[in-house]
Amino acid sequence: MSETETYYEFGTAADRWDRAQMFFEAKEYLTAARILGGLVGEAPEQVAPRLLLARSYYHSARLVKAEQELRVVLELDPVESYAHLMLGRTLERQGRGADAAPHLRIAAALTGDFGPGDTGS
Repeated sequence: MSETETYYEFGTAADRWDRAQMFFEAKEYLTAARILGGLVGEAPEQVAPRLLLARSYYHSARLVKAEQELRVVLELDPVESYAHLMLGRTLERQGRGADAAPHLRIAAALTGDFGPGDTGS
C-alpha cells in the first residue's frame, strides 16, 4: 500500500467494488466516490461502477461531476434507463429543466413508466 493509498482503496477490484457499495449504502457518498473513481479509472468501459460513481456524486451534491459521469454512461449504454432518469434529475437540480426533459421522457419510454393521464402513445 502506497503512502497516498488508504485502506479503502486497497485490495482487488472486487474487494473495492464491495467496499464502495457498502459505503454508498451507509450514505458515505464521498468515500464511495473516492473508491469508485479508482475503479472507473481501471475499467472505464464498465457501466456499473461509473453509474454508482455518478449516484455518489449526485447524493453528495457534486452535480457537475454526476452529469459528466452520466453522460459517459449513456455513451457506453444509450438505453440505460436509470442513467437517463438520473441525468434528468441532475439537470433539474441544476435548474436546467429544458435540458432535463428529454432524458426524463427517454427514461419513461424505456421503462414504460408514463405519467398520469399519459397513455404512452
